[in-house]
Amino acid sequence: MSLPLRWRLGVAAVAAAMGVLLSHAPQARAETPPAPIVDTRTLPAVPNGWAEPNPLRGQAEAIRIGRDAFNQACSRCHGVDANGSRSPAPDLRRIGGTCAKVSDEALRQRCLGDADFFFAKSVRYGKKKFDIEHMPAWESVLSPQLAWAIRTFIENAPKGNATPSVSELARQAQAVQGTH
Repeated sequence: MSLPLRWRLGVAAVAAAMGVLLSHAPQARAETPPAPIVDTRTLPAVPNGWAEPNPLRGQAEAIRIGRDAFNQACSRCHGVDANGSRSPAPDLRRIGGTCAKVSDEALRQRCLGDADFFFAKSVRYGKKKFDIEHMPAWESVLSPQLAWAIRTFIENAPKGNATPSVSELARQAQAVQGTH
């Protein structure tokens, strides 16, 4: 049994109108906030740019600057002081978190390098799923030096809901560096 011509034409017209409307609908895009305002002159140069592993790992000054930059640029989605437990975006403290459990030093360094690669790729190119931008690309906003400082801060941010001082984060980083 076929529908009357009038119904078929009506359905076709509605489908065509929907197609036109959907093709001109704005796509969901994450908003790119301005670059964080931090002084990076006290950080060492990063000669290899985005190449991993993180060249600033464990450095107290990188933790301090990274924390400031993170709270200006990333906390809107990932939580203040990287406390992403109640944030709309993933908790970044989990990136590479299991690497500390690896007992073999070479494998642990490889694990950290993989985590650094994932972080750098995500920061540089953003996150897009099903053509919806969930995180903007930051490559044109953040220098590799500042991105690695942010990564260094995130690695040293405590789990849970505590907000430690910068000196406490630096002490923890130095203790970790001393064990490797």
